[in-house]
Amino acid sequence: MLPLPEFTPETLQFVLLSFEGPDQYATAGGLGVRMKELGLELARQGFTTHLVFVGDPDMPPRSQLHENFTVHRWCQWLSAHYRDGVYHGEEPKLVDWNASVPGFVTSELVRPAAERGMITAVMAEEWQTAYATCLLSDHLWAAGLRDRAIILWNANNIMGFDRIDWRRLDFCSQITTVSRYMKHIMWGRGVNPIVIPNGIPAARIRRTPPPAVARLRRAVGSETLLFKLGRWSPDKRWNMAVEALALERHRGHDVTMVVRGGIEPHALEVLHNAHVLGLRILDVKLPRDTREAVAALAELPQADIYNVQTFMSDELISHFYTAADAVLANSGHEPFGLVGLEVMAAGGVAFVGSTGEDYAVPYLNAVVLDSDDPTEISIALQYLREHPAVADRMRKEAQATARSFVWSTIIEDALLGRLKYVALRQNVRAPSATARGMGDDNAGAYGGLAVGPQAVEPGGPRPGPAAKAVDPPPGDVGRPAGPGA
Repeated sequence: MLPLPEFTPETLQFVLLSFEGPDQYATAGGLGVRMKELGLELARQGFTTHLVFVGDPDMPPRSQLHENFTVHRWCQWLSAHYRDGVYHGEEPKLVDWNASVPGFVTSELVRPAAERGMITAVMAEEWQTAYATCLLSDHLWAAGLRDRAIILWNANNIMGFDRIDWRRLDFCSQITTVSRYMKHIMWGRGVNPIVIPNGIPAARIRRTPPPAVARLRRAVGSETLLFKLGRWSPDKRWNMAVEALALERHRGHDVTMVVRGGIEPHALEVLHNAHVLGLRILDVKLPRDTREAVAALAELPQADIYNVQTFMSDELISHFYTAADAVLANSGHEPFGLVGLEVMAAGGVAFVGSTGEDYAVPYLNAVVLDSDDPTEISIALQYLREHPAVADRMRKEAQATARSFVWSTIIEDALLGRLKYVALRQNVRAPSATARGMGDDNAGAYGGLAVGPQAVEPGGPRPGPAAKAVDPPPGDVGRPAGPGA
């Protein structure tokens, strides 16, 4: 058996592949935040880390976010024509990505690391990178480098699943996902992914000081404060939240809900439903500064729903997480439930669904909802009113749980251990001290370091006419180093 690799910053580098990234242009949801926060924590732990993503066309092709964290902005020549964000012009960008990223990673990232005696862990995210992940395995195999790279492909959601060649992807990489819920969904695709949980930065483990909580509570002015944040998507069960608010008001409780949605058209249905239920809705625009935003809330007329239509800073959101009697993260389909975990990190009371929130234990650290019946929310609120000691205990336990999911812990306890397992499955060789600074005389130490496709500039070349976006080429190519990998 090959020796078990010892992964340290001297023997392992990371390459992250994702359409989304840290630029505002490249952030459409939680994936861009995940890539930035994971990359920064890896860098802080000393690992050389590269992120390739579809970046802002007006920013440099390559930047340093940390001395160990380099970001490579891809498809910029296309993004210059598609200005409305990372997924504007998605199909042309996908063609460019598939045509250029595998060769760049092979020649410019994996090969130099191998020459220094290092292994590269490639972590690709979401369906847009699935075909390129297979092509990367092909390129590495052709270059004699497949045993120098651990390849993971991760699913954060089910979007684009119908466009993935699952058999080939499972052959060329180790498929991972973020929760047992997603693992069970993916069994239906004929694969059995490894679960590596999502994480949060350690800085999120904080509670808003009591005086700031009191100011926010006074500004809203009701006995019970609810807060809900997320896209206007039916999956987020907005109608359930609105109907629960109406039920609470009907029962005579003084309850107000502050909401912040996105730009999705489902908002029209939800707000119409709230209006029919007799709820008063006030659209509000708040200043960016947290203290000024709270002061502005205090000047507003009374409403049942304050619909915030402006940017909310992380600080202001954390204020609401801590101050609210309940944060309704009550999704019906949530692959991981990052919002619920962030609520818990702030010492808040999260009402979550029963899908990907593996971290949630009913009435120990969160309220776990089993249905889409608004009565369930109302009953839980009444229980917490009658048992304030339970609510206090939940807030403390919530923060203790969140500490187990900070990125530093996830990397040390989950990611690195899983990488050792995958390295053995993919027959990736442990680094050899004699290989550092190797020249042509010992190039065969890794099965040959044949030159792969020519290096490409960070912006990526214009794709040739033969480039294909999704359909894999015929033939059984790209076999990882060793059987069963």
